[in-house]
Amino acid sequence: MKIVFFGTPDFAVPSLEILHKSNHEVAAVVTAPDKQRGRGRKVSYTAVKEFAVENNLPVLQPEKMKDPEFIAALQKTGADLFVIVAFRILPPEVYKMPQFGSFNLHGSILPKYRGAAPIQWSIINGDKETGVTTFFLQDKVDTGNIITIEKLQIKPEDNLGSIYYLLCDIGAELVLKTVNSIEEGSVETKVQDESLATPAPKITKETCLIDWNKPAEEINNLVRGLSPVPGAYFIHNEKTYKVYKSVVSEEFPELKPGEIKETKKDVFVGTTDKNLQLLEIQPEGRKRMDADAFLRGYSFHK
Repeated sequence: MKIVFFGTPDFAVPSLEILHKSNHEVAAVVTAPDKQRGRGRKVSYTAVKEFAVENNLPVLQPEKMKDPEFIAALQKTGADLFVIVAFRILPPEVYKMPQFGSFNLHGSILPKYRGAAPIQWSIINGDKETGVTTFFLQDKVDTGNIITIEKLQIKPEDNLGSIYYLLCDIGAELVLKTVNSIEEGSVETKVQDESLATPAPKITKETCLIDWNKPAEEINNLVRGLSPVPGAYFIHNEKTYKVYKSVVSEEFPELKPGEIKETKKDVFVGTTDKNLQLLEIQPEGRKRMDADAFLRGYSFHK
């Protein structure tokens, strides 16, 4: 089957790689335009483009999805199917183009967590299970008919980083399985239950701010869901501190919400019920470090 692959970040690379190594043909790769980054304004390109270039795959980088030249280039590929993994919204004139349509890989068990940050919100909300879903594109984002789902248990020690990379690989296998089933004509789709739909909006700076007037487990889930990027944070004495790893603790029950207790090697912060022990902290303008290293050079009480 001839495929055009749409993707941008590293999350999409395993899916592109597994298709490239399969008996299917990747006729072209569509990714975001190159950008100038940093002080030197050095041009950099996406993880997906990097893989495509290294493997001699044709690359398209449209500024606008409805650009006539881009539409013509897509038509010229003669692709049977479009596969989308972590890319922007496609207009109907694009996703309806191939004879077998277009499907997307989404980082949740749809219809739960439709939106930009499904993996983050599943952890932030304390879910015990997440997964990936392939579905055919429709006009409304993340609402298309489900092709197949693969589930993954979220362990207490998992964070965004660990779940993200597990879902990368699980998702890649699911993408290939979906392409194979489409080629074989064995696909059986399922309409999404709108009553079960939940949002997964973009993570903002406000999302990342820790509110100590919440239960310890809820705060700990926020830390897990935002680690390693962008990181949950709090402000103390007008300085910002990011927290990358924490654990719920029953020590020092007298602590009030936001009150900080330092021992020789540990840091505890009060919440509305138990306490949160901060295991990995990043002071403003400094590197990330464990609590022991932090306390050798810093104190919240100075």
